[in-house]
Amino acid sequence: MTETAKGAQSPPFAISPVAAAPFSTPSIKSLTNRKKGVYLAVIGIHQCTFSRPLKVAGYRSDSLLVNRFAAAVPLYIQIAEGLLDQIESGELSPGDRLLSEREMSKALGVNRMTLRRAFRLLETQGLLVRQRGDGTYVAEPKIERQASQLVPFTRGMERRGYMPGARVITLEKRPAEAAVARELGLSISAPVFFVRRLRLINQEPVMLERFTAPAHRFPGLDRYDLSTRSVYDVMDKEYGVTVDRARQSLEPVVATEYEAELLEIEPGAPLMLEQRLSLDQEGQPVEYGRDLYRGDRFRFVTETALLES
Repeated sequence: MTETAKGAQSPPFAISPVAAAPFSTPSIKSLTNRKKGVYLAVIGIHQCTFSRPLKVAGYRSDSLLVNRFAAAVPLYIQIAEGLLDQIESGELSPGDRLLSEREMSKALGVNRMTLRRAFRLLETQGLLVRQRGDGTYVAEPKIERQASQLVPFTRGMERRGYMPGARVITLEKRPAEAAVARELGLSISAPVFFVRRLRLINQEPVMLERFTAPAHRFPGLDRYDLSTRSVYDVMDKEYGVTVDRARQSLEPVVATEYEAELLEIEPGAPLMLEQRLSLDQEGQPVEYGRDLYRGDRFRFVTETALLES
């Protein structure tokens, strides 16, 4: 934390800039409870609070609070943006607990509905997590997946130090629907294997995987335990088929009740739909997938280069 003119520590959290106005600012020291790890910052007549049980992060002394005169920017947006700034700057760290809705709404001078909207906005972005009966915490950072690279889920999570897992929900042989047959270059109703798996990291469900593979290329695929083995590994070692590349697309969607139940999220929560057509070294279709990633746990990134003139 930085020091103010008279040695008082500057506040650890703020919302948005507001023009300076003549007012008397209460002593920061008188509003700080170090034993409880709760810090109150006051600028003007509005306060902003959060709980840091073990440490206090730095703070930009030129940051101020809710600007009630900025009519074009709703208060809940200002609150959310202020929290976002603190999270991205590292001043709020994963695991930090915010004060209760009652305490924070009173300190900010806003009603609890406004504060809930701000919290909900950051929850849907995966930045805050609420634990019933315990409080609201800064969430763990999202896992990055390279959108421009074909990295099997199991291998990618192991590289990041996570323990990947899978739970097979559906593994059946059935006729190909028209759209799937077209993607895989099959005739309508040709036999295919359809697999639906729930993918886990450290026992937490994070992705709902759905893919279809042509049965004539992978006869007896349903003999293998896909809860413990990578599908690409089975294709390579058991059938001699190596996935060489894929055409992928990304599309934001929201969770249905069924998807939300499996992924242990709320219906309507944001998901990222990854559609994928995997090809072998000869360019022949291997599998067609439609995977749903939890929006609060993953971030998709890609690298771009300048267009040559």
